[in-house]
Amino acid sequence: MFTTSGVPLPAAGPEDPVSEVMNGTARRWYRPGPAGTPGPAWNRSCGEQLLDFGRPEKMVIGALLAVIAAVTVVGNSLVVIAVSAVKKLRQPSNYLLVSLAVADLSVAAAVMPFVIVTDLTGGEWLFGEVFCNIFIGMDVMCCTASILTLCVISVDRYLGITRPLTYPVRQSGQLMAKMILGVWLVSASITLPPFCGWAKNVHTAGVCLISQDFGYTIYSTAVAFYIPMLVMLVMYYKIFKAARKSGAKHRFTDFARHECLETVASEALRMRGLKPQGVAEECVTLSRLLSRERRNISIFKREQKAATTLGVIVGVFTVCWLPFFILSTARPFICGVECSCVPIWLERTLLWLGYANSLMNPFIYAFFNRDLRSTYRDLLRCRYRNINRRLSAVGVHEALRV
Repeated sequence: MFTTSGVPLPAAGPEDPVSEVMNGTARRWYRPGPAGTPGPAWNRSCGEQLLDFGRPEKMVIGALLAVIAAVTVVGNSLVVIAVSAVKKLRQPSNYLLVSLAVADLSVAAAVMPFVIVTDLTGGEWLFGEVFCNIFIGMDVMCCTASILTLCVISVDRYLGITRPLTYPVRQSGQLMAKMILGVWLVSASITLPPFCGWAKNVHTAGVCLISQDFGYTIYSTAVAFYIPMLVMLVMYYKIFKAARKSGAKHRFTDFARHECLETVASEALRMRGLKPQGVAEECVTLSRLLSRERRNISIFKREQKAATTLGVIVGVFTVCWLPFFILSTARPFICGVECSCVPIWLERTLLWLGYANSLMNPFIYAFFNRDLRSTYRDLLRCRYRNINRRLSAVGVHEALRV
């Protein structure tokens, strides 16, 4: 996201690049122009290093990156197909999962192939200046939509846990559609400024880099990452706090229930001549206590599961994207607005670490969702028929077991 940089091949001329291979890395820079005729600012100030890969290295790197892109496509396609085909999964809250999967699928299908080609050339952009703007727009739009959707999912989970009686009633397909539309509109607000003249992207021969304008960098990184990350952390803290409070309450009621059972048992043993009506009243009271306790246990388990799921999501998201966005925020202040002085190998490593989040999202949700796991298994085995019937049978079985 946000960067694909490189430098052009050497050619003759006073302002053309000079190249030298040092320690296996091709370092290229530009000669200054004639006296009194300053060359372009990028050429004069930037001395970037292209990565010089041998044929075996290109084959290994290309195969590895292609596998990442292919698995990302397959995993997110499974989410879209599962929610679309299975009635049990066709719930308003799962529409957010579809939006997340579409964003991650777009990253894999429309962005990763061009990044792979650029990486195999050592960091040199080969697709021209016009497509550079289109590529950066697609990259920023899809990655931002993925991150913002994760943020909205955390808010949705928090409201579902803290307002179990009122929120599910108001949680409709129309509300989810509005939230998804808002996510993509905010993503567009970051994508469009370079097309509207506020902050132009850097695209010269062999270089394709998102605008390094100071104001735009702060705005784009804050909206695309820092604010969503803060919201997700707050939601996780609140859900975790609610789960701990519910856990303490559950332990207390569990203790009280055991005390009540012991009391009832001792009274029954002591009063063998208790009338049938008294026995019936005691049984009704005990039944109510047990029913209330089952409900408390169910709420407690749901809160614990939500806290665990969101904790894993936030942790993976932070590990994947935080290093890249720290680099993106600091780069214009370190390198200037027309140059990327960061080593290409570091840029590319952190970029692919961020893309890995799109790979892991569908598998994280499947790990914590039994219905998604079951649907994945059926789809991968080409067992398309009777998926809905099998899931319904599993749900009834689980309900009877509880």
